Amino acid sequence: MLITIALDAMGGDHGPSEIVPAALYMLKRQENLALILVGDQATIERELKEHGQTATQTDRLSIHHASEVIAMDEPPASALRNKKDASMRVAINLVKEGRAAAWVSAGNTGALMAIARFVLKTLEGIDRPAIIGLLPTVDSQARVRMLDLGANVDSTVDHLFQFAVMGGVVSEAVDGISRPKIAVLSNGKEEIKGNELVKEVAKRLAATPQLHYVGYVEADEIFSGQVDVVICDGFVGNVALKACEGVAKFIASSMKQEFQRNLLTKLAGAVAYPVLRSLVRRIDPARYNGATLIGLQGIVVKSHGSAKAMSFANAIHEAMVEVRKEVPQRICKQVAQFFQTR
Repeated sequence: MLITIALDAMGGDHGPSEIVPAALYMLKRQENLALILVGDQATIERELKEHGQTATQTDRLSIHHASEVIAMDEPPASALRNKKDASMRVAINLVKEGRAAAWVSAGNTGALMAIARFVLKTLEGIDRPAIIGLLPTVDSQARVRMLDLGANVDSTVDHLFQFAVMGGVVSEAVDGISRPKIAVLSNGKEEIKGNELVKEVAKRLAATPQLHYVGYVEADEIFSGQVDVVICDGFVGNVALKACEGVAKFIASSMKQEFQRNLLTKLAGAVAYPVLRSLVRRIDPARYNGATLIGLQGIVVKSHGSAKAMSFANAIHEAMVEVRKEVPQRICKQVAQFFQTR
C-alpha cells in the first residue's frame, strides 16, 4: 500500500534546505512512500535542483504550492485567522481531504496545534489532543512513550486519564508492547506524594483494570525501562523533555571537551571513540525526533524546529508507522470500548 504524507516544506529553522533532502532520503529507502512537499513552489524546485532532482522524475514526489509561511514566533491565533494559504494550513487540509494520510511539520508548535485541532477536530471521547514522544531507556532494546509534552499547559483529571488511554494504544500499536505499563510522573513513588491532580488521576487509573497502571514514576526513572508510558501535565512534560535534551547535549559537549584537553586525553579518546560514538548516538535527541499530536482525526507529527535532514527523516518514518498501524482508528476504538464497559 502506498502511503502518502504531506510535508510542511517551509516550516522550522531551516525550511526546504533540510526538509527537501530528508524527503529525497526517505523516498530512496521506502518504496511504498509518496510525499507532497507543501510550500512556495519556486523555492522547493530550486532546492530539488540543488540535489539534481525534479518533482516530475518520480510519481511519488509532488509539490503543492502555498503562498504563505507561518513564522516560528507568530501568535497561533493570528496564524489560524490570517494565514489560510500558509504551508502548514494547506498541508493539514490535504489530510482533512483524504489526499494525504499524515502531516509532518517542523514549524511553529503553537500554530501547529491550533490549526490541527481546528481543521481535523478531536476524536470522539477525547477532549484535548496531547503530544506524545519517544525516549530512550537504559535497555537499548526498550523505549518509553511520554505525554503530554506541551500541548496542554493546564490539564484536568479527565485529560490525564485520556492521555493514559491514548498512550497505551500508541505503545501497544506502534511499539508492539502487550498491556504496556503506564505510570504517572510525580515527585516521589509513595502514594502521599504529588499534587492533587496527580493523586486524583492515580486513583482513577488504579481503579481501571483495562489499563495496566503501575503507580508513580520519578523523573530520574523515566529512562529506567521499568515503564512503557509516562503520563504528565503538558507544562511538566515540556519542562522535563527540555531538561533531558539539555543534559544529553551537555554530556556530548563535555566529553568532547575532556578528550581535547591534551595529547594523552586525545589518545584515550581515539581508543574510546567507537564506544563514545555509540553513546552519543544513543542519547542524541535527533534520533527520537517526531512527536505526535494524538487524539485528532488524523495523524500529525511535530518535528523539532531545528531538525536537520536526518532528524526530519525520522519524523517522516514515525508518521509512516502510525499510518500503517492505524493509530487514530485504534484510539477511537479503544475509547469507545472503554466507555461501553464503564
